[in-house]
Amino acid sequence: MAKDYYELLGVKKDATEKDIKQAYRRMARKYHPDVNPGNKAAEAKFKEINAAHEILSDKEKRAKYDKYGDKWQYADQFEKAGGAGRPQQPQYQEYSPNDETGFHFGGGSGGMDSIFEDLLRGGRSGGFSRRAQPKRGQDLETAVEITLEEAYSGTSRTISLQVEETCATCKGTGRIQNVTCSICRGAGVAPTIKRLEVKIPAGVSTGSRVRVAGKGQPGYGGASGDLYLIVTVMPHQAFDRDGDNLNTTIAVPLTVAMLGGEIQVPTPKGKLSLKIPPETQNGRIFRLAGQGMPHLGNINRGDILAKINVILPTGLTEKEKELFRQLSKIRPA
Repeated sequence: MAKDYYELLGVKKDATEKDIKQAYRRMARKYHPDVNPGNKAAEAKFKEINAAHEILSDKEKRAKYDKYGDKWQYADQFEKAGGAGRPQQPQYQEYSPNDETGFHFGGGSGGMDSIFEDLLRGGRSGGFSRRAQPKRGQDLETAVEITLEEAYSGTSRTISLQVEETCATCKGTGRIQNVTCSICRGAGVAPTIKRLEVKIPAGVSTGSRVRVAGKGQPGYGGASGDLYLIVTVMPHQAFDRDGDNLNTTIAVPLTVAMLGGEIQVPTPKGKLSLKIPPETQNGRIFRLAGQGMPHLGNINRGDILAKINVILPTGLTEKEKELFRQLSKIRPA
């Protein structure tokens, strides 16, 4: 029996787009093949969840699904053949090479399923051609999380995708020995999990959409759709990102701030030495030009802005305290 997509995602039929998106993410995390290695039941569930999200997250497809159920893909043909409703006793015209006239008219209890099967046979019905028009495959989106270091240097990910490919059981005909294929339910295509290694370029930021051409859903006689990676760069312990610039705070001992010296400044590719001039004030910002994030699509880079945080000494010895007393007499407040 056809699955109820709303029930699969655990939402009501009046669920908002936000409700559907949240439910999909929750379910996808639970049943993802990477989380359940070797679990065929979880993999099958993951396929069903992806199929449900694909339909319910698209307003047009969702409207067709609400009206025609699991045969929503054939909504246009149904409406051309028998009107907008669910016809109970449609009259359809079927080509038969064994019939003397070449045509006969049917009806009766066939209903929606009869039209559906008739469409798949590839003849003529209701005065319109059932020959499938070339159709470009649907674009796909998937969320990807990366570290700041990966965004700095570029990286790659292995993505698990559910795509619809020609059903291997019926070889795309939708039928086996004149019976509707139980795998693809007559559609001629079946969901398949594919693993794809994709490259993420240096310079991406949270919200970046990385296009992988031709890796979306296969087309029906047309080109495949594209895959879009929706990137999230995870927060970093040392840096706050501002465009291509990186802000960081550097601890500097009081003696170095007063007398000058060198300190180590972290960068996404390692540490750099920074010369601190004598009498450097707390809160001063030093710019390390060209050491920030690469600009997506070209060779330019941002800067690192290092803010000085002077650290006051603690646990003073008696000698150190005496030196500070002498200093206070020389430089009274």
